[in-house]
Amino acid sequence: MNFSFDSLGVVLGFDMIGTIAMGLISLFIGKKLKEKLTFLDRFGIPAAVIGGILFAVVHLLVRVIHIGSISYDTTLQTPFMVVFFTTIGLGSSIAGLKKGGKLLIVFWILSGIMTLMQTVIGVSLAKVTGINPLLGVMAGSVSMSGGHGSAGAFGQTIEELGVTGGLTVALSAATFGLIAGGLLGSPLAVHLIKKFNLKPKDIVNKEEVQKKDNTEKKEITLTSMMSHVSMLSIVMTIGIALSTLLKSKLGIALPSYVGAMFTAIIFNNLNIKFKWLDLDRNLINIIGETSLNIFLSMALISLKLWELAALAIPLLIILFSQVLFMWVYTRFIVFKAMGGDYDAAVMVSGMCGSGLGATTNAMINMGEISGKYGYTVNPYLIVPLTGAFLIDIFQMPVILTAINMFK
Repeated sequence: MNFSFDSLGVVLGFDMIGTIAMGLISLFIGKKLKEKLTFLDRFGIPAAVIGGILFAVVHLLVRVIHIGSISYDTTLQTPFMVVFFTTIGLGSSIAGLKKGGKLLIVFWILSGIMTLMQTVIGVSLAKVTGINPLLGVMAGSVSMSGGHGSAGAFGQTIEELGVTGGLTVALSAATFGLIAGGLLGSPLAVHLIKKFNLKPKDIVNKEEVQKKDNTEKKEITLTSMMSHVSMLSIVMTIGIALSTLLKSKLGIALPSYVGAMFTAIIFNNLNIKFKWLDLDRNLINIIGETSLNIFLSMALISLKLWELAALAIPLLIILFSQVLFMWVYTRFIVFKAMGGDYDAAVMVSGMCGSGLGATTNAMINMGEISGKYGYTVNPYLIVPLTGAFLIDIFQMPVILTAINMFK
């Protein structure tokens, strides 16, 4: 940590380690606030987002009243981001796709159309309101169906392309989406259930639809930790090299984590068949969640909220349009395409949650509906599997195409 002076006053600078430390402090403050303020939990807002935005607001106030400013060294943000998305890739399997059957395929395609339209809406309205189309991409599927992880990753990418405010817009839009997805999903599903007098079929116990970890929890040892870190390092090295090669040969903007994630997908499915390595899913999840929290905390505390001043009205127009689209799309298309029955109504609430926020939002929305009317199996099989991984197969090409069209 060091001190200097500029036109705003005292500049408090944090190096790489200091930035991680401040990020983690914000994370635990966020956890405490989430425990105290239950509405934050209701909307599924991550602790890293709560604490990070609080720090960013304090930084904004410090600048506004000319006390000084804060600088962060976010060099380590990208490695943590790549680790997280690599663990996401390791959670994919062809077997899961087969298990979902026809309904999963339909929901998956509908989710793909949703991500395309979110990007089209974002870019179109960015042009209409006179802001950089790449900021419209950030307020599209990057932050809506992509959530904070994708927003942090691609926001950083377009800032590297010279677009000021890209990361701030993306993360702010993702936070808006989390709240909007919670406000829209459950009420819309209740409306559909009452309007069409829908009744659940084959009601099961709550425990039967909750995600279960059927694998034996293994003791985490130095050997198991080192073997998994080694595996992740090798997969990431190959994936990053792939991204770098494609960027250099094709001249496209491709974040390093994209290559790492898809390399992990290929490795995981080959490993399932050939059993090269006994993967500990619990350990992988721990590594992934830890990396995500550190990555998000670092990204959010370093938000430059003052960059939103000139973008506030265009951004709000885009975001409210995204919510309107989601209401129309899920109410009149997704509901009917998924069968127009009780399960379809529950999945509508799930798509609103994951399509505007995150898979966690989807689960909260569906739990709210199922708690009132009854739990059924299909929504809890189809929505999480699509939101957690399958949607990326559609989403990544859409986002990358849009970024490279307007860079």
